Amino acid sequence: MTDRGEPSAGVGILVFDGVEVLDFAGPFEVFSVTRRSGESRLDGQSPMPPRLLSSGRREITATGGLRVTADASLEDAAGLDALVIPGGYGVRALMADEAFLARLLQLSRDVELVMSVCTGAGVLARAGLLRQRRVTTHHAYLEWLAELAPDCEVVGDCRVVDEGDLVTAGGISAGIDAALHLVERWQGRAVADETAAYMEYRRQPVGPGAA
Repeated sequence: MTDRGEPSAGVGILVFDGVEVLDFAGPFEVFSVTRRSGESRLDGQSPMPPRLLSSGRREITATGGLRVTADASLEDAAGLDALVIPGGYGVRALMADEAFLARLLQLSRDVELVMSVCTGAGVLARAGLLRQRRVTTHHAYLEWLAELAPDCEVVGDCRVVDEGDLVTAGGISAGIDAALHLVERWQGRAVADETAAYMEYRRQPVGPGAA
């Protein structure tokens, strides 16, 4: 979906054991409540419908013990407009799963863009998706990411870095800003601002490439 206002095939959001709740729930909320017109909020549908995807079993346990049931398998991500990789302590297992990383690399070619939130950027680094890119992550993990991907430029002190087909967000709540940024990219500023207003969320300045 390259033109503003076009229907979206949807946004896939990966969930896994140990995923940080707001990393996936923040973007999910943004995409699920987006409407092209505030007047259609009660009976309308999101132009960017989100789906929770799992690389393994459908039922996962997020941080804090929150139990979540995915809508579909990661295999169903092909054909979606975007794939979101959140962070959390569970990324360590994903980063060690070579079969998952190979599948993620393939899926990155089948979607329009890949977005990470927080330490989800580490998963993208292990899959080889951050080479020669400007990226960001949680402020406490900037050096960690630089060590994982020494051939990328890690940018601190910003909420979102937009590299076209790759969007990376800072820690936790920055995923909301990244999701609103995608709404603005694909649906226009007015729709993104109306979505933020409905959520009673004050949009934050983002970062390089995201203006």
